[in-house]
Amino acid sequence: MPRFGRRWGSLLVVTTIVLFFIVSHKKVVPNVPTQFTTTTPICAPPPPWQPYEPPKNGAFSWRDVPVNYPVESLERIPFLGADPMPRVQYSFPRPSSRSEAIRKERQAAVKKTFQKAWNSYAAHAWRKDELAPISGGSKNTFGGWGATLVDNLDTLLIMEMHEEFEHAIEAVMDIDFSPESATKGIINMFEITIRYLGGLIAAYDLTECKDQRLLEMAVRLGDMIYTSYDTPNRMPITRWSPRKAASGKKQFAADNGILAEMSSSSLEFTRLSQLTGDMRWYDASSRIIKQMEDQVSKTKLEGLWPVGIDVAAPNLTPGSTFTFGSMADSAYEYLGKTYQLLRAASSTSMGNRYRNLYDMAMEAGIKHLLFRPKVPDNADILVATTVKANSPSSAQRDNSGEHLACFVGGMYALGGRLTSNEKHVEIGRKLTDGCIWLYKNSPNGIMPEKFTLFSCPSPTDCEWDRGDKDFYIGVNDKRYLLRPEAIESVFYLYRITGDPSLQEAAWDMFQAITNYTTTEYANAALKDVMKEDPPKEDSMESFWMAETLKYFYLIFSEPELISLDDFVFNTEAHPFRIPK
Repeated sequence: MPRFGRRWGSLLVVTTIVLFFIVSHKKVVPNVPTQFTTTTPICAPPPPWQPYEPPKNGAFSWRDVPVNYPVESLERIPFLGADPMPRVQYSFPRPSSRSEAIRKERQAAVKKTFQKAWNSYAAHAWRKDELAPISGGSKNTFGGWGATLVDNLDTLLIMEMHEEFEHAIEAVMDIDFSPESATKGIINMFEITIRYLGGLIAAYDLTECKDQRLLEMAVRLGDMIYTSYDTPNRMPITRWSPRKAASGKKQFAADNGILAEMSSSSLEFTRLSQLTGDMRWYDASSRIIKQMEDQVSKTKLEGLWPVGIDVAAPNLTPGSTFTFGSMADSAYEYLGKTYQLLRAASSTSMGNRYRNLYDMAMEAGIKHLLFRPKVPDNADILVATTVKANSPSSAQRDNSGEHLACFVGGMYALGGRLTSNEKHVEIGRKLTDGCIWLYKNSPNGIMPEKFTLFSCPSPTDCEWDRGDKDFYIGVNDKRYLLRPEAIESVFYLYRITGDPSLQEAAWDMFQAITNYTTTEYANAALKDVMKEDPPKEDSMESFWMAETLKYFYLIFSEPELISLDDFVFNTEAHPFRIPK
């Protein structure tokens, strides 16, 4: 791929633009390859860009809604870095025939589980957000536009379920994202961005950018999401009313907001701008990262931002609760990942802002947010926790843990590879081992949602000194919600280190989860994993198939399938192609 910024002859520019628009208006159903690699052409017109516009087809157009607070000048994607990013994936040797047979058998088992859930969704909850896995009913929880449908487009491609994919696309094309179509008056824009927009972009990338229907829908949805940024300071409204916005009413961001909801659009917006040449989305996320950069040294724990923030100001400094877990998670996760997507090496580039903030946050996290738990076998593991602090000297760790925070191991390991920081890779392994340990040693082989552990006096002083074997001080939330975060980190560490024991840990996790969650229709969340026979809950969020089963499938796939050197996953496990 040519570097951004290379000069092009006028004839080449015109020819490229014409060809792009000719192709963009064709509906091509691709023969998707088994291996998604960098051998495919770039999935965007080369610069200088002519922004893509979706065809006029009678659908509601959010571009036609009057703008109350226009942007005078748009931030543009920086030039790609001249130096290649460090290699992320381990160089896997050729497997033995026995290990290959085991891998394929396990991969087939994961796919069978997915197929059952997908077929039940298609039969009983088609076009709804979720299948109710016990009753066989349906739920609308995220706009009512078919969250499970859109969230799993890329999973269908990865698992080579092409007929099901085409059936799904036909349904997706009927979504209009109009203000009247949302099933609830207020929608969670964070979830809409990561599940719907992320799903459309990833599926488009995986079709080698040939199925323009996906790009059309991604842009229409992107236009809707961008309207939620039409505020005086161009900060987003994270709990948003499409109907009020469409009526022309002025909008204002909340003074009581959540860090993750404000700060988790950079991957989706950057990739959409890369694919379309339309810099509105990239500009919107750039304004947020600049605020994070300006205020990161002013918070009560330098290098970290609190969970609770004032988006309207914006002010990211008053809060005193810090965590990598819920309500903060993807704000940190996206720092290293957006740096990778931008591939920016220049010290003046936006990409380097993400790199610098990643370095600061991860080092502050090592100091404040990670601890070694005291466990009966004295395992050398780490757990991510929560801290209350009004200053660095007053920081108090509560030694709690949560399943959602299990993604942190993968975050450190990936970031460590991208920044050539082996210390971070080692920390990522210990964090991942911590989640594996908690799965293995919990009563049913499944980690509970939230819990508290005994803490070692120091990482090197950690001898079990209790008479019993009960390592949980308390289990604050005994549910298992079909979450993906633990297998997510196991997948990352396997692809990064090549350690086959991680595949064994993944298989143990898969067997335990499916043993207790399987229903007539699919898989159900569990109410209490501390009981001998955990009772089920009639709930199956779209991330069960879109994330949890996808990561299980990929850890038992050929390592080249969705390589971490070719794709970057958003927080909903949607892989975006990295420009080369």
